[in-house]
Order: sequence, then structure tokens, then C-alpha cells
Amino acid sequence: MRPLSRPARLPLLLLLGAGVACTSPPPAEEEAPARPPSFVYIMADDLGWADLGSYGQTRIDTPRLDRMAAEGTRFTQYYAGSTVCAPSRASLMLGQHTGHAWIRGNGEFPLRPEDVTVAEVLKEAGYATGVVGKWGLGVEDTPGRPDLQGFDYSYGILHHVYAHRQYAGHLWRNGEKVEVSRDDYVNDLFTDEALGFIRRHQQGPFFLYLAYTSPHAELRVPEDSVAAYRGRFEETPFVNEKADADWPRAEPRKWSGYRSQPEPRATYAGMVSRIDRDVGRILDLLAELGLEQDTIVFFTSDNGPHQEGGHDPHFFPSAEPLRGIKRDMYEGGIRVPMIVRAPGRVPAGQTSDAVWAHWDVLPTLAAWAGATSPPGVDGVSVKAVLEGEEAPGERPPLYWEFHERGFEQAVRMGKWKAVRHGLHRPVELYDLDADLSEATDVAGMNPEIVARVEEYLKGARTESTLWPLEEAGASAE
Repeated sequence: MRPLSRPARLPLLLLLGAGVACTSPPPAEEEAPARPPSFVYIMADDLGWADLGSYGQTRIDTPRLDRMAAEGTRFTQYYAGSTVCAPSRASLMLGQHTGHAWIRGNGEFPLRPEDVTVAEVLKEAGYATGVVGKWGLGVEDTPGRPDLQGFDYSYGILHHVYAHRQYAGHLWRNGEKVEVSRDDYVNDLFTDEALGFIRRHQQGPFFLYLAYTSPHAELRVPEDSVAAYRGRFEETPFVNEKADADWPRAEPRKWSGYRSQPEPRATYAGMVSRIDRDVGRILDLLAELGLEQDTIVFFTSDNGPHQEGGHDPHFFPSAEPLRGIKRDMYEGGIRVPMIVRAPGRVPAGQTSDAVWAHWDVLPTLAAWAGATSPPGVDGVSVKAVLEGEEAPGERPPLYWEFHERGFEQAVRMGKWKAVRHGLHRPVELYDLDADLSEATDVAGMNPEIVARVEEYLKGARTESTLWPLEEAGASAE
């Protein structure tokens, strides 16, 4: 029988107390159910695996992110959804890898009404949902617009080409165009909006997806961030006079490349440090509001480092000792930093080599929220791993495909990494435990592993009408 509530018990206890001593304690109060955690998922744009001090960077100052790593868990084997922007973000939103997701490359391909995003899953579970920053999965007149994909609040850049400019001129709020000054650095605006969203929804639970456009080219950041690095590095100016002459233009989709940048190294470093500063502002607000223990904060990147607009990813270096950069299927193109912090929920001061990826985020957040993942997701919940427990066993293989340079595939199975540059080309195989830089192809010495990879590849993907293999040249030898 359910215990009587306190108001109903009181008269009865008074009557008993008149003649019989009550020696047993009253029944315990029913505890209110624990509040599910809120989530802040912060993603930089084209930030390399080694661009943070906690990952070995020595030329760029990232004190707040390094402190976040010390107060949380730093993951060394976390992977982006793709080696370029749009498919990586789609993978995060849908919990699918690029063998199954609708969006498998950059272009004018919005999410569809039938696609179920992580925002929709969490909104159904009672979360307030917001996206601030770069979206890239559907513009204002498409069903891929974020406020049509489960986000209660959206503010930022819808079209991926607009995100190539750090001073945009206009942004979008809940599907409505908002004019902003060309003197306003968009990432500063994004941070202010993110802080406002957290304040408005501090009673929780909430899900905030904050997607910065830095340090993606074009290389631009306010003067105070450049000044911090001016004179530290020898510079090779980047020059594009046509782009300089075209700026500003009313329609950034019709552009002529990145503008000239006389100090690309100081500017890139300043862009990364400004993100670091703003992540610190978000962590400070959570502490001020008493939300640190109730909010799980993630920090990562959408793919490996770029080499456009004057940035030299090998100077800092941004990805080494990993091989490759953005658009490569080697580790430098897809392995990215991941720091997770939540005092009392996520172990502090830990480094983990657990293997997981963008498409695991949806089922993981769903598990924390007590929600159910939609059918068809490729990801698995790593909630237990993030809470410091050992992985329950070998996870499903990780899979990527990329269509910009023909057809390329990559697979991660345990310690083995396979890369194939064409549907009928031989499989390259690397032992990541022994060869993190993917310098030595060991396919010839491990025919049984190659056979496993080839068998897996037969069923790893579904055919795509947007990226048919024939048009991608996948059938060519």
C-alpha cells in the first residue's frame, strides 16, 4: 500500500500519541525525481585535433578549454561525422553516418520533413531546444530550416557559404532575416545569444547547440585577438585582390574567394583563442546560475583543419601527428578534439581513448534524457563511458564516405583503420595502436582483416539519389 501523504498522516499520529508511544519513525518522504541534465554542445568549424593546449598545441593559448579538460574528460579518439561541414553536421543531428544519412556532402541539400533530429527527440522529452551559429542544413525556404527541425529557438547563419564571412551583414532568427552591422563579429553575437538562451531556460532542462564559424576561413577576428599574437610568428601574407575589390557585396553566395589577410598566422591563433575566451564565458555563466552539475558541456569540431585563406595547418601544427587535413579520409581529416565536462557526472581530470563519433551523440543524449532514439540511427549510447565506466564491449564499426574527389571510404574496426580511394580500388589498412600517423599500409600482412573490412563494406551503405556512385566515378578503376 502506498504510504499516506503527510497531511493525511498527521491526525492519526496525534490520536496514537494520546495513549500509545510511537517507537517507529514516520515513513520517509517520497523523493522528487532527479532533474534530467541540460546539454550545451559547442562545435568549432575546421578546428584541428591538435589546436588546443590540452591536445599538445604550444603556439596558441587556450587556457579555458585546457581548464575545461582538467575539470572534465578529454577524449583522444572522437570522430567527426565527415571530413567536410554539411555531412558532419547532418550526422550529428540525425545520429547516422554518411553511408545512411540524407546529406553526404556539401551543397544545396536541406534536411527533409521525415528526418528526425536530436532536437526533436529532446523536445519530445520536455527540453527547450536552441541552435545558435552555423546551421548549413537548410535555408529559409526549405524544410531543413532549424525551426522546422525541432529547435524552439534558432539564430545564426543558414547557408553554408554565408558562413565563410566572419562579418555577415545579416543573420536569421527563427526563420526571419535580421540585419546586423558589418562591424559585428558574428561569433561574438553567437556567444551573446547563447548566454541569453541559457539565462531564459535556466530552470531546464535545455539543449543548446552552439556552432561557431571560427576558425574556418575567411581568416578574420577583431583586432584585440590579433594583437595578442602580432609579432610572435613570421608571416606570409595571403593576397586575393579580386575578393578585396568585391567586398562587400549584397549576395555572399556569389563571391570570389577569401579576402586578403596580411597576418594569417596571428589571425588564426586569435580566432582559436577567442573561441576559448567565449567558452569560458559560457562556463562562467553556468557557475553563476548554479547549473554546473546539471549541465553537460561538450566541445568539439566538425572536421579537421583547413588550408584555405592563408592558413597553413602544418605550421602550428593543427592535426599532427595525424595524417591528412580537411577533405582527407585519414585521421587528420576526421579525428577531432572532444572535451566533456559536468562536475559530479563526468569524471574530472581524465583522458579517455574510448572510440565514438558524431552519430553517437543523439542516442547518448536521449539516454540521459530518458528519451527513445528514432529507428534507423547508426549511433550507440556512450552515456556509461562518459560517466567513467568501461565500454560494454566492442562497438559497431565506424564508417565514412566522401564524394568530392570521386568516391572514398573509411572504416574503423577496433584498432584497425581502413581507407579505400574508389569502389574497386584496394583497401589500405593501418594499425592505429602502432601507427597513429597512418604511415605504413599493412594490408598485405593482414589479409584476414582486409577480408573483414571488404565484407563489411558490402553492406555499410545504402544507395543515394543525391550522390550516385556512377556519377562519382566510383566504378572506375
